[in-house]
Amino acid sequence: MNLAGRTVIVTGASGGIGAAVCRALVQAGAAIIAVGRNRSRLAALATALPAGRVQTVVADLASPLGRSHLVAAIRQSEASPSVLILGHAQSAFGLFEDQHPDELEHLLQTNLVGSTLLIHALLPLLRRHDQASVVAIGSTFGSIGFAGFATYSASKFGLRGLMEALSREHDGSGLHFQYLSPRATRTTFNTPAVDALNAELKVASDDPDTVAAALVQAIGRGDRRRQLGWPEKLFARLNGLIPALVDRSLRAQLPIIKRHASQARPLPEGSSHEATQR
Repeated sequence: MNLAGRTVIVTGASGGIGAAVCRALVQAGAAIIAVGRNRSRLAALATALPAGRVQTVVADLASPLGRSHLVAAIRQSEASPSVLILGHAQSAFGLFEDQHPDELEHLLQTNLVGSTLLIHALLPLLRRHDQASVVAIGSTFGSIGFAGFATYSASKFGLRGLMEALSREHDGSGLHFQYLSPRATRTTFNTPAVDALNAELKVASDDPDTVAAALVQAIGRGDRRRQLGWPEKLFARLNGLIPALVDRSLRAQLPIIKRHASQARPLPEGSSHEATQR
């Protein structure tokens, strides 16, 4: 798919990866409908990019009202979007039993339920185009369930399953579904506790602009699925083929994970990060 001249919806555009994806798309010749919850960050993004190439929409996609507001804004837009990139997400690092049910429910509403219902609402608009694509920015944790990220992993596994099923449901049509997974990325999506864990485990991380360039390239190629980074790509494949082998590999890390997870503090009420961590 040639992205030049297309209008692309990017959710989570006020986050680290989302903003970088917007910049890479504009460089590729696309126009952007940038969606996020942080009005000032969206305004700064629009100011930094060429005039007329970015329309911003402030919306919380975890809520029906936020999704309805976005759909209404898209219908009123002069250009009809042919690509939807789901870049919004919330994380919750910590031991599962220590986390508040409200926090876990909001994570699932944001990452999985809200994404599912937004896709459903926008399918009629996307299907007007001969070529269109829905892209979920996923996570290594959507292929490998990781201790300390149980609910986040569940949401990303669910999103991966949704994209895979929809890709098969629409096989042979002009509508494509892509699940593209960064590994750890250096953005504020990572809390200090996650940064400390990654440092102790010697987890490699990428610059958001490097990630965005790889994602935009994969979108243009039409990749149905892609995992960025090595050895993350290997571990994702092994977990699908021989999960017991990954169990044994991660077991040695469990005391370290539990130590950092037990020290993690919940996010302030009403806050979340609009990017994708791994």
